[in-house]
Amino acid sequence: MTLGTMPAAARSLSGGAQPAPGRNMKAARRRRNAASLFTLPAFVWYIIFLIGPLVSVFVLSLRNNTTLIAPSDWVGFSNFERVFADKEFWAAFGNTALQIAVVVPVMVLLGFMLGYYLFLKPPFTGALRIIFFTSSLLSVSTKAMIFYALLAPDGLVNQVLRGVGLDAFATSWLANKATALPVIMAVDLWSGIGFLAILFSAQLTSVSGEVIEASRIDGCGHWRSMWHVAFGMLQGFVGVVAMLQFLWTLFLSATTVLLLTKGGPGTSSQTLSYLIYSKAFEQSDIGYSQAVGVILFITGLLGAIGIRQILRSRV
Repeated sequence: MTLGTMPAAARSLSGGAQPAPGRNMKAARRRRNAASLFTLPAFVWYIIFLIGPLVSVFVLSLRNNTTLIAPSDWVGFSNFERVFADKEFWAAFGNTALQIAVVVPVMVLLGFMLGYYLFLKPPFTGALRIIFFTSSLLSVSTKAMIFYALLAPDGLVNQVLRGVGLDAFATSWLANKATALPVIMAVDLWSGIGFLAILFSAQLTSVSGEVIEASRIDGCGHWRSMWHVAFGMLQGFVGVVAMLQFLWTLFLSATTVLLLTKGGPGTSSQTLSYLIYSKAFEQSDIGYSQAVGVILFITGLLGAIGIRQILRSRV
């Protein structure tokens, strides 16, 4: 019998001493402590720059601040009572809900379809990737100026409509209650679909070409292969993209609204994120604005969790 085949007790008697369990535990504890020490700066950064501002939002929502440096008093939930009794808030809430209901599914679905098209490597794929990605490289102010030039009363869209005899359809797109919010949605879609197409085409490279080819052999056309095979295999990634797009649309629409419509006419294009800006910086009502911020944060958190649960991968 060799030493390698001896029982553990025999090996210990023959001189093959094993490390003491207590020594192993101490070494593992030292390694954990060292790892914790290296992650401490990141943890401190997280506490100061993420958790800190979130806590301040909740605190300010319970005070009657007019500015950040003016004296204020503790008012409890009275700011929330004002918010829920305010018709302006509910108009902004409805606009935001409509914007999300239209922009997020349309952007994700069209982005996936374009991404699948790029995945098939059509002619001029490289040029198409550049074209699709260009809109996401432009600043918000540049995109706003492009759409202002297109949709101004004497802009390109109205000039084309009048040129082809459709004068009745020409309108002040940014000053019309029926079209102001759709214009904001159009800006979001124009700037986001191409970017998502690039993301989806990159992710689709992880899908085995043999799987797609097998579906084609089984009689699936491109349409069925796209939705029944590729979409199903990327369902988890689709959920992540939909969740992020939901959060971007919910939190980041204020800049586009500010540059194009300023929430008007009336409250027809006002969103929750713009309402926070308007109350804080134009009307000096910090307490109200931060109460809306708390509601927006909770809405975003619950919505993101819901989207991830619905679209998480079950593979």
